[in-house]
Amino acid sequence: MKIREIYERAIKTGRDFDPRGHEEVARELDQAKKEHDELKEKDRKFFDPEKLTNPYADSRVLFGDLEREVKRALVGIDMEVGEVVLADRLADKGKPIDLIIAHHPEGRGMAKLYDVMDMQSGILLKYGVPINVAEDIMDERIREVERRLMPANHNRAVDAARLLDIPIMCLHTPADNCVTDYLQKLFDESKPYHVSDIVKILKDIPEYATSMSEVGVGPKVVTGSEKRRAGKVFVDMTGGTGGSKKAFEKLSMAGVGTIVGMHISDDHRKEADKFHINVVIAGHIASDNLGMNLLLDNALDGVEVVAASGFRRIART
Repeated sequence: MKIREIYERAIKTGRDFDPRGHEEVARELDQAKKEHDELKEKDRKFFDPEKLTNPYADSRVLFGDLEREVKRALVGIDMEVGEVVLADRLADKGKPIDLIIAHHPEGRGMAKLYDVMDMQSGILLKYGVPINVAEDIMDERIREVERRLMPANHNRAVDAARLLDIPIMCLHTPADNCVTDYLQKLFDESKPYHVSDIVKILKDIPEYATSMSEVGVGPKVVTGSEKRRAGKVFVDMTGGTGGSKKAFEKLSMAGVGTIVGMHISDDHRKEADKFHINVVIAGHIASDNLGMNLLLDNALDGVEVVAASGFRRIART
């Protein structure tokens, strides 16, 4: 496969499984085109043309010729300078790497991570939070994340890849969309009665079982109790990073009984507890594994995967 094919198939998969729905994604792309068309000519050189077809600012080909052929890819959760050097060393061991695929964003993808957080407003709307409320509570959090990312040295891994001439891409929200869609459909169909039923379902999924056996980290109830009724289950695993802690009150009012997430800060956990929402933390890296595996099932065809940096390839197709 060519790098372009992998990238385009990954973005299409992310769009197909976007929890906001196809119409909302199409509106976002139309808005990006409108913004581009209204720019003065001198400002267009600063516009990222990928925004016209890819609604996920945290997912990009960061370096490499899009027409380059890929037979073997090094895939991992965090692909930083050490993993780039690892890719170069593997060539000396007889395993040349044609492409590095990171889950967590690097370079431009990391710098613009906050851009994808707008999608959380659309997700909250789906679960009964009025859009004006959802956008208002998310705005402050998005600006907070933007400020936190501003001083970072975003391009370290990308520069290393460029110097070693190893193409690199990051696929963040498309993979997160995959795991969110997969788990939400699973819970909607199985209708877990108790919170303990959610934990049991997660433990039967290979990625979570592998995390428990290899690392000792598994799904955990962090607010509420396994003995409580689950109620309406909301899988909260996409949209850049953790949203506003103010969302818990609104979700509780909208009838959400249990949130299943990747991770949670202590401040957010206290808010969930305050508004009587059960929270099950499925596990960050295990959830990223599940999302990446589902994404690669759709994006790769005939490409050998070398798993690294906390990733284990479990193919379902």
